[in-house]
Amino acid sequence: MKRLRARLRAESGQLATGLTATQLAVLAEVVREGPVTAARLAALEHVSPQAIAQSLAVLKAAGLVHSAPDPQDGRRKLVSADPSAGALIERLLAGRASFLVRAMEAAVTPDELDTLERAVELLERLASVELGDAVVVRR
Repeated sequence: MKRLRARLRAESGQLATGLTATQLAVLAEVVREGPVTAARLAALEHVSPQAIAQSLAVLKAAGLVHSAPDPQDGRRKLVSADPSAGALIERLLAGRASFLVRAMEAAVTPDELDTLERAVELLERLASVELGDAVVVRR
């Protein structure tokens, strides 16, 4: 998975942005969520508020996000994406998808497609499980 992730970053153009994977993940969440608080971003990314603040500082300096007072609660700030951020994320996702399609055509046989689809479903389930503090052991 680590090698595939690194290849996806390279093939999508992510490395050329100068942004880290974490910064791009935060940017993608801002694009998806619309105006959002830093606390919500921290929860979505499963990181500390300090980590979100660091990523947002870089994204603000790059002109990809901006913040404004929340009209419902002026004590809070809402982070919004610049239109260029949406275009960037779209371009990176398209590059990644294009690479995956070409790689699958070159390396995956028609008989293996069903297995690959099942593996993706399993990985999606693993990525979305919420365990909290409990440790679950199944045998």
